[in-house]
Amino acid sequence: MARTVRERPSLADAEGNMSVMEIPGHPHPKPGEVSLEELAALIQDCRKCALCDTRNTIVFGEGNPHARVMFIGEAPGRNEDLGGKPFIGAAGHQLDALLSCAGLTREEIFIANVLKCRPPSNRNPRYEEIQACSPYLREQVRSIWPDVIVCLGNFASQWVLKTEQGVTTLRGQLYQQGHFVVCPTFHPAATIYHRDWQPLLEEDLTRVGEWLKQNPPKEQA
Repeated sequence: MARTVRERPSLADAEGNMSVMEIPGHPHPKPGEVSLEELAALIQDCRKCALCDTRNTIVFGEGNPHARVMFIGEAPGRNEDLGGKPFIGAAGHQLDALLSCAGLTREEIFIANVLKCRPPSNRNPRYEEIQACSPYLREQVRSIWPDVIVCLGNFASQWVLKTEQGVTTLRGQLYQQGHFVVCPTFHPAATIYHRDWQPLLEEDLTRVGEWLKQNPPKEQA
């Protein structure tokens, strides 16, 4: 049985609305109003932080634009930087193998990262980089408007849940955050080196699958 969904601070601003970007043609966009294609065009030559000088490719994100579940990772790695797609390296293969725990396939989800450009040598994202890139991720969430956000690792979990707590403390339960149910869990790359974390990641994804079964889309309810 899934654990009780707990309340956490929201992505929303003081007025209860998610902060929005200035998007041509959409002066005051509403959830789902701006397409991912429009966002991708807006980001294609971003130079908001120094990562623009070292990247090969901007990795926007990929997947179902109407996904019920959105996965958010940390930042592109070497393979992603070269290929322009998220989670196509070892961590991506690991994630693909684990999606079945939630009853999901890669085609059903959307996956993106906190940062859209690879930090040199895969170092941790810096505060100013996260701040510069956050509006893009926020608008991706607004465009997709998923039911569940799965946060892979510390940086995604801390960004979405607005906390300084680490994922080892946060994981193991679901959090209600406005419209979204949030599942913080380990990054698949971490389970490659910490095999004892893989069963915990599987447990978290199974919990997501249970929630989806118990909360079908409204048109199917």
